[in-house]
Amino acid sequence: MTFPADPRLILRDEELDSGLELMLLAEASLWAAVDAALESEAGLGRPHWRAAFLLRRRPGLGVRDLSRLTGLSKQAASRTLADLVRLDLAATDSGDLDGRRRPARLTEAGRAFEGRIAERLRALLGRAYRTGGLDGVAGARRILAALAGPRTGVGLRREET
Repeated sequence: MTFPADPRLILRDEELDSGLELMLLAEASLWAAVDAALESEAGLGRPHWRAAFLLRRRPGLGVRDLSRLTGLSKQAASRTLADLVRLDLAATDSGDLDGRRRPARLTEAGRAFEGRIAERLRALLGRAYRTGGLDGVAGARRILAALAGPRTGVGLRREET
């Protein structure tokens, strides 16, 4: 999903800094919503929700893919996934070709946990998209996809990319 750059688009440092500032503030707003929702989830934090969200969107991820997608170390991703499994929020299967690779998926309880948090974020994002208008949604998605870069394809099977 790459779009050619418009040669007329010249951004000054001040415009780019303004964009960075807004991204930092938007990120803080999103994480505040996650943190508020996690208050009722004993012992679970941001990494647990991030892993659950990604497992809902991309079932079959393993520790290495979770690490790549979230920026967590492999050790931290492994601990996070182990916590989800221990709490019966996720389950792992043995890998088809390599027994060390253990694809994970959410359990019904894990989908409910992830959904409780994501519901708040969807409402927040929905309000923001409505404020930006129809043209703003497509533009925002293109910008975010460009920032996400190669991570967007991590853990997806070929037919999904």
